Amino acid sequence: MLKIEVLGPGCPKCRTLEKNVRTAVEEMGLAAQVTKVESIKDLAARRIMLTPGLAVNGETVSSGHLLSVNQVKKILDERVQPEA
Repeated sequence: MLKIEVLGPGCPKCRTLEKNVRTAVEEMGLAAQVTKVESIKDLAARRIMLTPGLAVNGETVSSGHLLSVNQVKKILDERVQPEA
């Protein structure tokens, strides 16, 4: 199962990114676990200085950008194939 993490302290942009990620996952038909990482300590450990951030399977793929649903889909498409 794909592990997707939205990285941010809970600001409006972080919440919007989480919504966009969940929409992208649903539209792509992916089996994925979407979680929110809000701890400042965890964000610092991942070197996330600008939020929101996005990590896929432990790899940070975006930081400091509010990605659209289509941008999230492109990132996920580059890393996984949708399940049939």
